[in-house]
Amino acid sequence: MGQRPTISFREFLVRVQSLGFQPTRQRGSHIRFEHADGRKTTIPDHGSKDVPVGLMGKIIRHDLKMDLESFFDGTG
Repeated sequence: MGQRPTISFREFLVRVQSLGFQPTRQRGSHIRFEHADGRKTTIPDHGSKDVPVGLMGKIIRHDLKMDLESFFDGTG
């Protein structure tokens, strides 16, 4: 995947939840998600704004421990 697609924060949150991550707490606009296998991430909820490419890559690769292709194909 050469260029990463841009998605809104709201769509990003929906995709993360579809992978089995559940919201556990929220402070302001930042929502903490945890997976049953122990993975954790915090994602800001800025609604219809697009997720910055660097932040999205960091969350997907480091926190979700997935590659970008798997995340966007939904094969996570």
